[in-house]
Amino acid sequence: MNHNYSFVFLFTSILLSLAAGGCKPVNPTPGVGAPYPEVHVPRSEIRQLHSSETGRDYELYIRLPDEYEKYPKAKYPVLYLLDAQWDFKMMDSIYGSLKYDGFIPEVIIVGITYAGDKPDYETLRAKDFTPVYTGNVPGSGDAPKFLAFLKDKVIPFVETNYQARPTERVLMGHSYGGLFTLYALFTEPSLFSGYVSGSPVTVYDTDFSFKQEEAFFEQHKELTTRLYIFVGEKESLLYPVTRFVNVLKSRDYKGLELETRVIEGERHSSSKTEGFNRGMRFVFSNGIFSQ
Repeated sequence: MNHNYSFVFLFTSILLSLAAGGCKPVNPTPGVGAPYPEVHVPRSEIRQLHSSETGRDYELYIRLPDEYEKYPKAKYPVLYLLDAQWDFKMMDSIYGSLKYDGFIPEVIIVGITYAGDKPDYETLRAKDFTPVYTGNVPGSGDAPKFLAFLKDKVIPFVETNYQARPTERVLMGHSYGGLFTLYALFTEPSLFSGYVSGSPVTVYDTDFSFKQEEAFFEQHKELTTRLYIFVGEKESLLYPVTRFVNVLKSRDYKGLELETRVIEGERHSSSKTEGFNRGMRFVFSNGIFSQ
């Protein structure tokens, strides 16, 4: 009886161990005081570039399509995302969901942010994304330099080192990044094939965006691109962004495909999740972009 009891006890212990996931448990965490591993974005890598135009160092967060290496001759559209320090991981999740459901094609995402030890993102982006100097924003007015950096350094780097389609580029930014996106559109409209501008600060320096668009319209009646503009329903930029959208609609630019959205119930930052989702679907849908 004792031998039988021992056998049953041992057999039961083995079954319980297997049911719990195996005989030898994996350590769930490092030892006390040891650092925990960080979470990383799959299929991504970091590259660094220096800008002779702005004098600053940047990091590119690059997210490649899932089967990128499997098709070495394939070419992919590229999304250039500003403020990658905040929005790259969010965009990776949005992109994954949209691609899984078949709303958009495979895309290379290039998030742009700043290199260095603890960079002051707010100050740096206020310099790079603003088109003219104003005393209210120290160091502002470097948008022309930053645009030159994108055109002469970032885009050639991406299109030389990755399987990118030069004719299929999208620029996406929010807040000051949205202001810069509009600035790029009306400065070099053909540099990108699509633009997503979220909550753009159109009132910067006493309605800069309005003045730039008006000057552009005086010389151009055609604007062949896709433009998506969104703003949160409960943010202070709702009125000026809506006013800017109404001006664009009144122009009736030849070739412009424009879609706009007021994100119901959201404020300045929380509007990005839905806004970027809808913007991606619009600029990468049928028409300009091949799949």
